[in-house]
Amino acid sequence: MAKTSVIQRNLRRARLIEQYADRRALLKAQIKNPSLSLQERFTLAQKLDKLPVDGSKARYRNRCALTGRGRGVVHKSLGISRIMLRTLVGKGQVPGVRKASW
Repeated sequence: MAKTSVIQRNLRRARLIEQYADRRALLKAQIKNPSLSLQERFTLAQKLDKLPVDGSKARYRNRCALTGRGRGVVHKSLGISRIMLRTLVGKGQVPGVRKASW
């Protein structure tokens, strides 16, 4: 089980990402616009730098919904780690999946 503080930090990042997504996208699109002068693009880049760092999508970590494990998370739709998936499949709690035997 991951520390509660780590899980909460990741949830806070998710909220910040949602809050600043539009502003970030707008600034990035304007920075890539070649018709603007270099000085204008530089000032836009400075505005982008002033936004919270945790508002960037790259700072978010997919975590297991059951344990909070940060690595080995199986697909976003499931949202659980490979270890918990194996445990749940072994117990027969995942519909449509069963342990292979031959």
